[in-house]
Amino acid sequence: MPLDLIPLNQWFDKFDKPLIIAGPCSAESEEQILSTAKEIEMNEHVQVFRAGAWKPRTRPYTFEGHGEQALKWLSEVKKQSRLLVTTEVANAEHAELALKYGIDILWIGARTTVSPFAVQEIADVLKGTDIPVLVKNPINADLALWIGALERFNGAGIKKLGAIHRGFSTAEKTKWRNVPMWTIPIELKRQFPDLPIICDPSHITGKRSLVGEVCQKSLDVGMDGLMVETHLSPNDAWSDAAQQVTPTSLKEIITNLHIRESHSEDKDFGQKLEALRRQIDSIDNEILESLKLRMDIVKEIGKEKLRNNITPLQLTRMDSLMKERELKAASLGLKEKYISELFHTIHTESVKTQTSIMNNFKDDEKNERE
Repeated sequence: MPLDLIPLNQWFDKFDKPLIIAGPCSAESEEQILSTAKEIEMNEHVQVFRAGAWKPRTRPYTFEGHGEQALKWLSEVKKQSRLLVTTEVANAEHAELALKYGIDILWIGARTTVSPFAVQEIADVLKGTDIPVLVKNPINADLALWIGALERFNGAGIKKLGAIHRGFSTAEKTKWRNVPMWTIPIELKRQFPDLPIICDPSHITGKRSLVGEVCQKSLDVGMDGLMVETHLSPNDAWSDAAQQVTPTSLKEIITNLHIRESHSEDKDFGQKLEALRRQIDSIDNEILESLKLRMDIVKEIGKEKLRNNITPLQLTRMDSLMKERELKAASLGLKEKYISELFHTIHTESVKTQTSIMNNFKDDEKNERE
């Protein structure tokens, strides 16, 4: 179902794209919040101040936020600056208190998005309000769960609705704290073109040195804004110290961003682009036809394996195939990882098809006996 949305540029009296949200991971004290907000306000690009009032931590006995007291500090930021304020709410009580203290925007954390029960309870509290809500992706790479949370808020009448891409947890060791998996937010945008998507580079990277790189990448794939954790003294932060940047660093990151347009009015450019896209369409059709021919051969191989009682998966063949394709890719100037992932998908589908052929034969044989 389509989402009933109010465009991002109608959320505020003044809107500059990209939307920049900045502030510390946690609200540690009133002095910290007000001092940080004062520094951030000097950056004309920032429109919203963020800070966590409640901090859902992986393990207990660590700092879990000041709660309602922190909301009072955020209210003071509103009074003393031009900035709007936002914080995370994880349950119905949090949402009620945030409304009480006039918080401008709410965000739903990754740990909450995974629970339809918690999401629905918060959505029920927000019925009848027009407060903007930003929903972070779930911890695991589950697009349907992310969409489901957005639909629950939209079903409660929230039309100022957006998503936050903060990456996905994985057991693999990578340079990222949470792997970006850009294809997932891109697919979300494809399904809901009018849905604003904000990137959270701090949680994707886990390292302040990589924040600028991810900020640029997110804008290059068409995201609408950034939420960057910003602390006056990041190394002394009470939570997520390694991923926070100073207000000075934030300004440098934003200044160095290349803001690219999604389209151009230049007719010559448009004609050239259309001609190149027609070439891609033609090549894509050839690829699809080749994949169809390949699958036909895969099915014939499956039948031969069935006749000779051979397993569908041949690890030696798979290993040989992958090495040959990667070498060929390298000779053509293609990235090894790109080709490896592509042929892994193709080979996996081939094995599934051959397994299906064998299982269907066994089912037919069983039915005949019965």
